[in-house]
Amino acid sequence: QVQLVESGGGLVQAGGSLRLSCAASGLTFSRYAMGWFRQAPGKEREFVAAIGWMGGSKTYTLYADSMKGRFTMSGDNAKNTVYLQMNSLKPEDTAVYYCATGTTGRGTFNPGDYWGQGTQVTVSS
Repeated sequence: QVQLVESGGGLVQAGGSLRLSCAASGLTFSRYAMGWFRQAPGKEREFVAAIGWMGGSKTYTLYADSMKGRFTMSGDNAKNTVYLQMNSLKPEDTAVYYCATGTTGRGTFNPGDYWGQGTQVTVSS
């Protein structure tokens, strides 16, 4: 049974940082690109970042334009875990953040069948 479990969300003041984790089980981790999405109340789900594996410890990452420079995605194949380091957080970053498996192509991330339950991030002004 495939499971993706996010953690690390919480309440933070504007300008602060959070590090989200997504731990995967029940799948061959290195076969999947992994992505982060977020959804704020009343808004559509939005792509945040993705990571793919190039062999060994090498990875490549993709980011939504609005996240570049503030968010950093990384992964640890040995732990079957990906991370999203979020710095300089803004109130508009408030959302539920989800991780998902998927594929990448032509500079985009296409989510697949497996999603986590989400973790709430709230940024106060």
